[in-house]
Amino acid sequence: MGRLEELRINAYLSEVARGYSNNSFIAENLFPTIHSDLEKIDIFEFNKEAFQIYDTERAIRANSNVISPQGFKKHTTTLTEHDLAYPIDYREEEEARKIKLQVHATNVVTQGLHLKLEKQCADLAQNPAKYPTNNKIALSGTSQFTHKDSDPIGVIDDAKDAVARQIGQDPNTLVMGQEVWESLKRNESLKGLIASTSNKIITLDLLKEFFEIENIVVGKTIYSNANNQFERIWGNNIVLAFVPHLNARTEYDPAFAYTVRKKDALQIDEYEKEGNKVRYIRATDIYTPFLVGPEAGYLISNVNAPKGGH
Repeated sequence: MGRLEELRINAYLSEVARGYSNNSFIAENLFPTIHSDLEKIDIFEFNKEAFQIYDTERAIRANSNVISPQGFKKHTTTLTEHDLAYPIDYREEEEARKIKLQVHATNVVTQGLHLKLEKQCADLAQNPAKYPTNNKIALSGTSQFTHKDSDPIGVIDDAKDAVARQIGQDPNTLVMGQEVWESLKRNESLKGLIASTSNKIITLDLLKEFFEIENIVVGKTIYSNANNQFERIWGNNIVLAFVPHLNARTEYDPAFAYTVRKKDALQIDEYEKEGNKVRYIRATDIYTPFLVGPEAGYLISNVNAPKGGH
């Protein structure tokens, strides 16, 4: 059955439509968006001279103690354009008036851009090769959170300490995949910290108290792979990061990552081709996600054992 025949059938069915709705995107928690007026941008990396202990004592009539500036690194890069178009034949549009094909097309291309960005950010954040040696660990055996003797708080504390030693700040954000969240809700050592003898349920609020991290987010976003099967974008991993609050941020704040987007770049437009019989609904955006400070993050991978492994 072709698209046109399918639409003819759907157009005469009830107004109720069945579709798939993706879970909320969470990459913004690790890659907050900053806007740029230009596509060519400079990313500055400042050094750690503010953390050094200097000789500040001065005798009478002695010279002042002067810092020797260490300078900074500058990376120049260009943002990438992303676009996605949905074709609508004039015959399809006439047959599909009841299911609002133009609205559907707009939603598909817009969600397509959002999903691509989410996948780009997740791939960067979950790639061990992007992190310094001291900012990552792969769990195994009894350390995996599915094991009854595991110590999630100890693992998280070690990760926080590793980040603090690099940037002078504890991470304030934790992102984990859905399967990790499922194991933490059942973890025996965490449930043992709950005073009540009944209804020992681990919640995200409790987890924030246990881990002493203000922002904890579960990545539930799914995508359809090449075999048309659903997969989760955020896998068997935990990412901890220091993410500055943009409304109070300075250029000297450490930061794990950003999505740099050209200002007002996101646009929806229409164009025609093929003898004006096919109209395209197109979404365009210009952005690039950057892992600007991997030392401000920590990757815990292989968090759960394979099912049946413990």
